[in-house]
Amino acid sequence: MQGTSPSRVVIVLDHPQDVVNVAAVTRVVMNFGLSSLRLVRPDDFDPYRIEGIAHRSGALVQSTTLHDTLEDAVADCTWVLGTTARARTAGRNYVRPREAAADLVGKAADGPAAIVFGREDRGLSNEALDLCHAVAIIPTSEYSSLNLAQACLVLAYEVFLAAEADPGELPRGRRATRPPTQAELEVTYRALRQGLEAIEFFKARKPRAVMRTLRTLIARAEPDLREAKLLAAVGFEVGHYIDRLLAARERVEGEKSRSGSPPATE
Repeated sequence: MQGTSPSRVVIVLDHPQDVVNVAAVTRVVMNFGLSSLRLVRPDDFDPYRIEGIAHRSGALVQSTTLHDTLEDAVADCTWVLGTTARARTAGRNYVRPREAAADLVGKAADGPAAIVFGREDRGLSNEALDLCHAVAIIPTSEYSSLNLAQACLVLAYEVFLAAEADPGELPRGRRATRPPTQAELEVTYRALRQGLEAIEFFKARKPRAVMRTLRTLIARAEPDLREAKLLAAVGFEVGHYIDRLLAARERVEGEKSRSGSPPATE
């Protein structure tokens, strides 16, 4: 059976430092049919120099987009794969490149799927990894440091192989919808946080740690758009319910005050 094209898998470089690495990644994108490259605030972006290093890359260089934030760069993506050289202390959905590539190809059938690489000197921040559904770790020997273009080549090659062998989608439920974009997922996360704040859930907990765990859990569940909106509705309704309770309490207190009754005490 014919495989799925990898062309909807996009490469995102977050704050790349060296234009030579950008050029090398451009060549990798061309080699393996990943036709889109996005850069978040690169230190140096020189199309002429990039084309001089990655020959015949003019069309791709011209279509490369520049973004102010990583959140903007992946906003339209239905699945985002981060990369790191080693596991962090924060809980993540860690995967190997081959497993991740199969997921990327499958998710790309519903919309753009992204592979995100961080700065050459320190990789992706925890905040950047919060935007990722999973995080790929490339197995190496004791010397684990890979050049940016090397890491990109490994992931792109695995995506290319997975696309060649993709057997097609499994049947989906009648009510299933497309996966949410990253921007739509951010609405869900904000709604959940607002609902938890309304019930003072964070009184004895760190909000960032709680939300990072929820992001990891929801990413693992892979909700479709309808499910993501349902989770958002839960968060919004918790906040609305608390607002209604407070309003009702204020009305009662107001009526008691007007009737001369002493206000209720805690």
